[in-house]
Amino acid sequence: MIWYGLLVAAVAAERVAELVVARRNERWSTARGATVAGRGHYPAMVALHTGLLVACPAEVWLADRPFVPALAWPMLTALVGAQALRWWCIHALGPRWNTQVIVVPGLPLVTSGPYRWRWLRHPNYVAVVAEGVALPLVHTAWVTAAAFTVLNAVLLTVRIRCENEALAAASMPTTAAPA
Repeated sequence: MIWYGLLVAAVAAERVAELVVARRNERWSTARGATVAGRGHYPAMVALHTGLLVACPAEVWLADRPFVPALAWPMLTALVGAQALRWWCIHALGPRWNTQVIVVPGLPLVTSGPYRWRWLRHPNYVAVVAEGVALPLVHTAWVTAAAFTVLNAVLLTVRIRCENEALAAASMPTTAAPA
């Protein structure tokens, strides 16, 4: 159980690193006239992801979940893959990546890294979904995995719609008012 707590702590540390990058990128974006969308769902997202990190070890401890190597090792592999995909996304988006929906008007969509595939518009959210399933299941916290998956699906529906609308609005050409 101690090693699992350390794993969850490592994921939490990774999230803190993301927040540091996001704050730096927010300053970069704001300096370029960025707009922020989706402020209403952001606190729910923070609460859900914090809840995941708390619920994983809590379920393992409170429900005395067993360690099942046949499940743990594939889930650990998926978790590492999710982290790699997330940081690939962060690298590809550069200063435009953020935990919030922050869009700099006039910039073209990123088409490099995992964003080069037109059929996968939101690869960062693939990483989030994979992490939300894999992290709890490394130590058979199946209730946490199921609850996070359902709640995250609802949240991502709102988030992706918000992000798509913000990106579309930012890419629309502005026209001057008639004189």
